[in-house]
Amino acid sequence: MEAFESTQEYVGFWARCGASFIDSILIIVFTFPMLHTIYGSQYWSSDQFIIGLPDFIISWVLPIVVTVLFWIYKSATPGKMVIKARILDAATGNVPTIKQSIIRYFGYFISMLPFGLGFFWVAWDKKKQAWHDKLAGTVVIRPVNRGVETVKFSVK
Repeated sequence: MEAFESTQEYVGFWARCGASFIDSILIIVFTFPMLHTIYGSQYWSSDQFIIGLPDFIISWVLPIVVTVLFWIYKSATPGKMVIKARILDAATGNVPTIKQSIIRYFGYFISMLPFGLGFFWVAWDKKKQAWHDKLAGTVVIRPVNRGVETVKFSVK
């Protein structure tokens, strides 16, 4: 296990921000057309938080289910896959359990308070854990060498 650990590192704040940005774009790409198809352009000008059951399912339930399934079956969301990161159980290094994944997802809401401090916590924590990681007992890791070749010049 020690060789595995020495080839991995905890993923820092900016890399996780980038992965989150990618995931957010993907969610928008898939959910906005569905919402527009069902509700039309009036959806975007409505002052209601949730317009109806389809809105609730597409905007809230679908992202939860898809995210948790990605964590369980791939140990990462697409954004984390792009940066070669994986979410693992902090104690065992195994794939997170269903329970950990659900706690982690709902822990996002706690990480948002106050002013996203729980997300920024990654920048100061020695294991780069956000509050939702601490609540769920997870860590986010990636290979130290992510496939980038060392620069070498041949001198003539």
